[in-house]
Amino acid sequence: MQLAEQVGRRLRGGEVIELISDLGGGKTVFVKGLARGMGIDEAVSSPSFTIKNVYPGPKLKLYHYDFYRLHEAGLLKEEIAEALQDPAGVVVIEWADVVKDLLPVQHLSVTVRPTNADERELIFKGPDNLNYLFPNNT
Repeated sequence: MQLAEQVGRRLRGGEVIELISDLGGGKTVFVKGLARGMGIDEAVSSPSFTIKNVYPGPKLKLYHYDFYRLHEAGLLKEEIAEALQDPAGVVVIEWADVVKDLLPVQHLSVTVRPTNADERELIFKGPDNLNYLFPNNT
């Protein structure tokens, strides 16, 4: 979660993050870290049943989507398209296959892989213009 917090502190707005993992793999824990790094004090929970949670922060708004239960986005496509246009928003999507066609090319994919009960390996994949998100880069 510390790495996610560091990434959260570097967010500028307009970023889109796709989270990839198995069920219970740590996606929501990653989002909790992002939120903390963004200065969001509200308790972050998985939107598995609600599909979407929105958390306003001091500078940016965090849109957290979870499409695990859906086979198609339906009316949510319009809502996501709006969130993607919010320059002060950060959009995080779990199980993004349902909306793959809406994701901008310039998005970050984070694969979360459990290595044991308490640790996760994070694999980041994205374009060079998002390198500012990584703590070891300037």
